Amino acid sequence: MPRCLARALAALLLSVVAANAQAETLRVYAAASLTDAIGELARRYDGASVKPVFAASSTLAKQIEAGAPADVFISADRKWMDYLVERGRVARDAPFDLLGNALVLIAPRGRGFAVRFEPGFAFADAFKGRLCTGEPGVVPVGIYAQDALSRLGWWDAIRPRIVGTDDVRAALAFVARGECPAGIVYRSDAAISADVEIVGAFPEATHAPVVYPAAAVGSAAAAARAFLDYLRTPAAAEVFARYGFTLRTP
Repeated sequence: MPRCLARALAALLLSVVAANAQAETLRVYAAASLTDAIGELARRYDGASVKPVFAASSTLAKQIEAGAPADVFISADRKWMDYLVERGRVARDAPFDLLGNALVLIAPRGRGFAVRFEPGFAFADAFKGRLCTGEPGVVPVGIYAQDALSRLGWWDAIRPRIVGTDDVRAALAFVARGECPAGIVYRSDAAISADVEIVGAFPEATHAPVVYPAAAVGSAAAAARAFLDYLRTPAAAEVFARYGFTLRTP
């Protein structure tokens, strides 16, 4: 084969490989509370093209179990990551705690109320109307909320007034519109809305740590591992911090 033809074929092959690499799409299934942070990081990432999918961790985990084409899963709690590990969709040694967050009580802007985060406080009497949070027992923020309310001894009195939503952003929206006079969301969610105010943060001792485990789904493809490594860089940590998250150290 003439040398010039060989060089041309080699150049064509390299261009095809490069085009395929650029065309590769990485599907990142992430908890709804990560919408802004992961959305920004996906736009900044200069590796594979990243297509984020946001919803409640419970919804995403069940979609992945059913065969949804996810490459990366970032849950808002360990329960739903463990769910996929137990079903063989995520390797047992793959998940790691990527982020931390805080659980906060919010109210519509200008309509805050006094609360003492201690057993014996009559929380149900502190405000009138409904309390919005994720569906207790299902959606991670609702699981954390039920844990905190139970440990404080407030659960039984407030339970009939709880509105359980499909994800944390729905709970935030209800409070922002004034449809719920109180809500329990993550600090990162409260930080993005000018229409709510933080009444107070639940003490860490009142609930399990709010952590976001992340993992590649199925066989750990190089592109998925590279994106997960990117999420642990100082540049990514700055973005997460701006949205109210803390980066967990390996």
